Amino acid sequence: MARLLVLRPEPGARATIERARAQGLDAVATPLFVVEPLEWDVPQASGFDGILLTSANALRHGGDGLQALRGLKAYVVGNATAQAAREAGFDVAATGDAGVERLLGSIEPDLRLLHLCGVDRRSSNGARQKITEIPVYCSKPVDDVEFPDADAALIHSARAGARLSELTQDKSVLTIIAISQAAADAAGDGWRAVEVAEHPTDEALLALAARLCNKPRP
Repeated sequence: MARLLVLRPEPGARATIERARAQGLDAVATPLFVVEPLEWDVPQASGFDGILLTSANALRHGGDGLQALRGLKAYVVGNATAQAAREAGFDVAATGDAGVERLLGSIEPDLRLLHLCGVDRRSSNGARQKITEIPVYCSKPVDDVEFPDADAALIHSARAGARLSELTQDKSVLTIIAISQAAADAAGDGWRAVEVAEHPTDEALLALAARLCNKPRP
């Protein structure tokens, strides 16, 4: 059976491993980054119409400062982030399942949104909404990563793709299964194969992995 490397940080890696094994896939976690909280100044909630959440990490690492913002409606990307927002006491107004651009394109254009995010993030400069970004966490590279033997690697972000490319000596033995074209592009060339999920979700990524792992090799 083909073995998959799951490179995303914990606890996301564990969630992906559980989903993969539920589909009968052989998956092993080898995180390339560790997520850590940052100190941040909490703005006045009255200056915003809602809070934008593109990762559950903002809720895991936002700390006590989140309490002052719970009166704001949450606009979130992904069902896992939506569930984490509800558990943290937020009222979820909208959930996007195909990236932040699609979410922002589906909601009111004149909203003032507070984006609690990571240091490394995609810019939202082209959004119709007025978005204020405050980093509340960062992802630090893991040193001395040792990769077990594997046939494919799941790439959940462009940063992970670039990091894997830096660390891999022989790319020709590994297939890249990327969550987006941006993640695939960041991984570069030289891999045995590069595949991109139809939608930027963990579910779509694993569905693609399952099809590839069950496909006979030529």
